Formats: sequence, C-alpha cells, structure tokens
Amino acid sequence: MPPFEECKIRVRYADTDQMGVVYYANYLVYFEVGRTEFCRHRGISYAQIERDTGSYLIVAEARCRYRRPLRYDQEVIVRTFLQEMRRRTLTFAYQLIEASSGTICAEGETVHVVTDQQGRPRSFPDEYRRILLPEEETTTSNDPSKGKID
Repeated sequence: MPPFEECKIRVRYADTDQMGVVYYANYLVYFEVGRTEFCRHRGISYAQIERDTGSYLIVAEARCRYRRPLRYDQEVIVRTFLQEMRRRTLTFAYQLIEASSGTICAEGETVHVVTDQQGRPRSFPDEYRRILLPEEETTTSNDPSKGKID
C-alpha cells in the first residue's frame, strides 16, 4: 500500500471568486475530500468510525501554504498522507497538484483530536489505527510521504 492516497477533483465555478481563482477557504474543503478518500481507500469511512466506536476526529489545527492559484475547471490531484499518528491525535498532510503539469499549487496539514460524543479526548481505536497505518508504513521520520506512529 502506498504511503499516500490520491483522488482527482475538478474546480467548480462555485469554488471560485470573481476572478476565477479558488477562494482560499475552499482549499481546506479539498483537504477534507482528500482525507475522506484516504480513509475510504484504506477500507473505512468516517461514518463507520463514528458509528462503530463513538470516536470523532475534530480539526484542532489547519494550515495551508498557497503556492500557485487554482482556477475554474482545472483538474486537481489531492494527495493525502497520514503524517503522524499519536494516541489521541492524527496529522494529515496534503498536496494539491495541477493534474496537467504536476505542479504543486498548495500544501498543508490538519491536526485532529480524537474525541467521544461529548467532545472529551480519547484514544484512537486500535483496530482503525492498524487499518490507517499498516505496520510496514510506520516510521519516525517527519517525511510527509511516510507515516509516523507514536
């Protein structure tokens, strides 16, 4: 299994501002699409984690570095990595890549705290930990192309 997952999206008109450039907050929406697809490609869904364990992944931090603008109707590859997994937090890293040129247009991270239904921090369930970060992907590197487990 590769250390990352990719999915493609096409920039919708509704995602852009008057100049046809993707509105800055929508980059975080694209990150969410990538994160959801990362889990789905690994065989689980957010809904399944919530339903089966009562665990929720709350966004505690979000960062985005805008390198080049994304524009209406561009095809974009969302590349998602599980950068770090600790007992109560997960950090995902993202790259938004223009499909036609391979140019990285934006990159960022989101840090998620695992909580119960009342919003209290809890440990991430072991069965899902093993699914998201199989043993062969564990490392202590901060390389965004490899996962880090604690």
